[in-house]
Amino acid sequence: MRPFTLAAPAPNEFHQIANVEIRPEELQVLAGGKRVGLTVREYEIFSVLAERFDRVVPREEIYNLVWGGRMPRRDRSVDVFVRKVRTKLDAVGPGWTYIHTHFGIGYRFAPERDREQPV
Repeated sequence: MRPFTLAAPAPNEFHQIANVEIRPEELQVLAGGKRVGLTVREYEIFSVLAERFDRVVPREEIYNLVWGGRMPRRDRSVDVFVRKVRTKLDAVGPGWTYIHTHFGIGYRFAPERDREQPV
């Protein structure tokens, strides 16, 4: 599988990671076959994480790539938008964990099926 990139996609090109389909040309993400419904800013954040699949991406790097500058001290914009993306992914793809938090560092996109809870 080719790595995901924000570069100009070929027509009808898409990327599949676990149960997540990424359609760059349409700025769309599907989880479990259902549209996630991300805003443009949410899609940009998701794309930064997806391009760096299974790598921890520092909050400052996400901010720099999406907002185009240094992250102001104590700014929580990245956290707020990641929470929105995570909520939307969870709503259409229950039973999966998509974005993992690495406290004090940043976030990692690596879809994993949730373990079944013991009865």
